[in-house]
Amino acid sequence: MAIMPGTMPGGWQAFLLALAVLASSAAAGAFNQYAERDLDARMARTATRPFVTGAFAPSLLWPLLIVAMLAAAVAVAAVATNVVAALYVFLGAVTYGVIYTVWLKRRSWLNIVIGGLAGSFAVLAGAAAVDPGLSPQAIILAVVLFLWTPPHFWSLAIALKDDYAAAGVPMLPVVAGNKVAAVASLAHTAILVPLSLLPLIYGMNWIYGICAGVGGALFLVRNVQLVQFPDKPHALTNFKASLVQVSLLLVGTIVDKLLFG
Repeated sequence: MAIMPGTMPGGWQAFLLALAVLASSAAAGAFNQYAERDLDARMARTATRPFVTGAFAPSLLWPLLIVAMLAAAVAVAAVATNVVAALYVFLGAVTYGVIYTVWLKRRSWLNIVIGGLAGSFAVLAGAAAVDPGLSPQAIILAVVLFLWTPPHFWSLAIALKDDYAAAGVPMLPVVAGNKVAAVASLAHTAILVPLSLLPLIYGMNWIYGICAGVGGALFLVRNVQLVQFPDKPHALTNFKASLVQVSLLLVGTIVDKLLFG
């Protein structure tokens, strides 16, 4: 919403759209844990999730509740903003829940590459709330989020490689090794960082530029170090750098909008 040219929706509309994105994300995450309870049981990181421990008993009730939650989120987004924004909210959840979780995660190392579209749809939903026609700035930010997801998640996959191998999940470090995953991560980052600076051409100001530049530089440096030392400590450092980068980028976008309109 902040990066899109034009007048942002009113406070209650923005709040309801954010709530809708949160609820749709929660529905997708809940479905992920329901559908992957067998995988979660074989991974130390996920062994304490409620469907694994028995705190939640799997039954048909859960998918019904999850679908109802998603439907409510989409309806709220449509009422608060417009149908196009609601469609993006829906597509984000479906991309994560169906395309990533059901179709790709157990089958292909491309799972997280294509699954990264889920985050992009959240960006597009916010932009469509301002103008369903979108803009170059919004499309650029959506692509940046798409490119950001693989290096973010591959770093975690390198750190938890044994977990994914034990579960039989074909994450890139498992099927191709840590070095290949680190290089692929750097390639994505090397594209997304300069791309994240392009909104400066379309009217974003110096606050955005500083946040995007500092966060991007940190992410690039950590990615280079990961290529040099493709091990767990450097993977976790790069994972944290990815969080810093995306946080600075988004906060910079919002503060820039508030100060310069």
